[in-house]
Amino acid sequence: MATYDVYGLGNALVDMEFEVTDSFLRQMKIEKGLMTLVDEKLQAQLVEAVRGLQHRRTCGGSAANTVIAVAQLGGRSFYSCKVSSDELGDFYYQDLIKEGVHNNWSGKTRPDGKTGRCMVFITSDAERTMNTYLGITSTFSKQEVDEAIIKNSKILYIEGYLVASPTGREAAIHAKAVAERHGVKTALTFSDGSMPTYFKDGLLEVLGTNGVDLLFCNEGEAKIFTGTSHLEEAFHGLKKYARTFAITQGPKGALLFDGEKEIDIVTSQVEAVDTNGAGDLFAGAFLYALSTNQPYAQAGKLACAAASKVVTQFGARLDRAQIQMVKNLVIGNE
Repeated sequence: MATYDVYGLGNALVDMEFEVTDSFLRQMKIEKGLMTLVDEKLQAQLVEAVRGLQHRRTCGGSAANTVIAVAQLGGRSFYSCKVSSDELGDFYYQDLIKEGVHNNWSGKTRPDGKTGRCMVFITSDAERTMNTYLGITSTFSKQEVDEAIIKNSKILYIEGYLVASPTGREAAIHAKAVAERHGVKTALTFSDGSMPTYFKDGLLEVLGTNGVDLLFCNEGEAKIFTGTSHLEEAFHGLKKYARTFAITQGPKGALLFDGEKEIDIVTSQVEAVDTNGAGDLFAGAFLYALSTNQPYAQAGKLACAAASKVVTQFGARLDRAQIQMVKNLVIGNE
């Protein structure tokens, strides 16, 4: 029996979320709706620009949000990441422990440096725009990948953001090879439209000739990656790279491929105030459902319900009580 349901690897970032106006984004020359990598100097300027604005912080990063959701739902998750010995690193590590996520830093001395952080700007249309300073996670590498843990996991989950870093991309390729060698299912998320736009070659390297067992992306990312403006064409194009996949469509729900047939999941209509983390939570709920042998349609329903809940509030995560309530409504209390 596998020790973990999901083994995730990705960038460790302390998320700091701010409500801002479109004019603020224009003033700061921030491209709306995308994740943009910035250096320490530019992020310091952004920090000064929002000084005095109320904000919240959580341990984040795309894959971290996903494995936390798995743990909150009752699954067993492990996260490989890289944080430093600074205050933000302490905060990040303790938040993972609090949420029940095992990780590669337990009982180890974390290195000197600066833990990565992501400034998330939320506008009145619920769109999230991210400016990310990677800090020490820019050196995330094969050294942070644990073959023994992957071997004893059901699913390896790879964050697409890793392909922006040469060592991160190498780590993702290495982890996928380890998983395939031990018969562990592989999953990849594109993470953000900027990845297939600017780092498609890196994504193709991670996908390799074998592709992945499960791919997560939204409709826009699917179209960008497959080079088409039509969802139907993108749907068929993704079959070349993944044996199964889930394409999220925001308020329209999700389009799934379970390896044999197309499944359309319709979600309940809600008033969105913050879309940050919706895709991460979708993936976490979906992976949890698959790890407990739920069919793809049921996994899609749980994932859409969880994502629909998180967009109605600020922050990229639900708390344990909220996500358990969603789970009980969709698949019952196991």
